[in-house]
Amino acid sequence: MQNQISPLILSFDASDPVAAIGVQADLASFAAMGCHGLPVVTAILTGDTAQIDDVHPLDADLLNEQARTVLEDMQVAAFKVGQVGSVENVSVIAEIVSDYPDLPLVLDPFHAAVPDQGEDSEDLLLSIRELLIPQASVLLISAVELSRLAETWKETPIPDELEADVASLIESGCEYVLVTGTAAAAGAVANTLFNEAGVVRNDHWPRLAGAYVGAGATLAAAIAALLAKGLEMPEAVLEAQEYTQAAIAHAQRLGMGKLIPDRYFWAREPE
Repeated sequence: MQNQISPLILSFDASDPVAAIGVQADLASFAAMGCHGLPVVTAILTGDTAQIDDVHPLDADLLNEQARTVLEDMQVAAFKVGQVGSVENVSVIAEIVSDYPDLPLVLDPFHAAVPDQGEDSEDLLLSIRELLIPQASVLLISAVELSRLAETWKETPIPDELEADVASLIESGCEYVLVTGTAAAAGAVANTLFNEAGVVRNDHWPRLAGAYVGAGATLAAAIAALLAKGLEMPEAVLEAQEYTQAAIAHAQRLGMGKLIPDRYFWAREPE
């Protein structure tokens, strides 16, 4: 008799040699949450623990072949989309996930650590907004990134319009938006989850000292894993934040640059 398999999550993301973000980080977080990750590489990153130097997108046809081949063989429980690499890749990913409308889609395409892609950046933002965000179960975006994204549909950016900007994304079809880095007291960080009714939850966490890379990627992957296991969105977001906060608290300095969350903190032998 076959044992029950772990929930399968297909992750579209870049390959990061440091494993701070990208498919390597996703696989670690999925495994830590009791899921099995299926990595579809969208781009190759070059860099170290101090910074990401460049993004090298993979051909869209190769991305499509990776994903379609896996999906014909296995039954996935959720999708997670991180770095997309190119406008062409966005189109392919959007077409693939549209074939599975009943599966949760966690969208986390913006990373402050990833360098601007020059002349293609504006087109990439527009394609994500038009093709992927309307299909997302939840979009993870920082308050700063949200303001930048809002410039793609506003002629004149208006400050302090976070809730209006979120409402515009939800009206486009996105079910939930989790905005990180919202207003919080000194010494704390806050993340706010919205849906069509407004604020669903607003969680505050102690601000941990140090410079980190990969916290947002950890949070997105944990949410995807918990949704794949059947949790409702508000509970998945809370538990994923708890896991991420613990991973950051146990972060490791693997090189001379930033600290990297320890996704397997719970498995370490106590000193």
